[in-house]
Amino acid sequence: MKTLSLFLREIRIEHTLFALPFAYVGAVLGVKGLPPWHALLWITLAVLGARTAAMAANRYFDRDIDARNPRTARRALASGTLAPSVMIWAIVLGFALLLFSAWMLNPLCVKLMPIAALGVLVYPLCKRFTWLVHFVLGAVDGLAPLGAYIGVTGHMSWSAILVFLAVTLWVAGFDVIYALMDLPTDREQGINSLPARFGERSGRWLPIALHLGMLALLVLAGIAGGVQWPYYLGALAALSLAVYENALFDRSENLFVLNERVFTANMGFSVVFLGTTVAGYLTR
Repeated sequence: MKTLSLFLREIRIEHTLFALPFAYVGAVLGVKGLPPWHALLWITLAVLGARTAAMAANRYFDRDIDARNPRTARRALASGTLAPSVMIWAIVLGFALLLFSAWMLNPLCVKLMPIAALGVLVYPLCKRFTWLVHFVLGAVDGLAPLGAYIGVTGHMSWSAILVFLAVTLWVAGFDVIYALMDLPTDREQGINSLPARFGERSGRWLPIALHLGMLALLVLAGIAGGVQWPYYLGALAALSLAVYENALFDRSENLFVLNERVFTANMGFSVVFLGTTVAGYLTR
């Protein structure tokens, strides 16, 4: 039980809720309404499997980097309180759950799964050689709504691709903010991030720009998907999110507190956007 508790804390299993709303958005766009319950079940399990594999891979590959960073040195793998083999098994089981869920959803999902698996395994390594790591993470997370759309339709569309791009910018934006916490350590260790490459100032204005770009892409996705007016209230929530983040930068000196507030705000936004997307198809 102690190992299980350490493992769940290490991969922050509760943050799976962060990825789910946009996965459901993809399914809602696909069926232009409420998806059947069994589709939502397999989408949920697919996201759970993918995120478990992704976090386990991140912790496994970064265990030495984490051990040299004061902020992360107490993580279970970095401190040696959890064996690396636990994360290897989590990667295998996470991928197995993702594969089975994809198979239950749609044959095309199974054929495209190697792309998702490659992204999950490559992302943790990217910080070693490119500051584009934030966008790689965003693209990996963006596969959730794209995969959910394919899962319920068996094909792609412009609305699904636009949401994929929107989520890519969304996640990249707050991951840049997250990277500000490790700026001095990243520079010392030669870890690549956008703030480490272009300076702290870039880490403060680029997330706002990326989230405004997300707003534009979500509006285009709504137009492509033929969604009614309530959907665009969610797009306005994205604008409010960017304004709020800008205000946080103006008045917050503690980056740890700022990141916690940014994470909470973004989680709230994803839930709100799911609600307005559903309402956009139920309003006729």
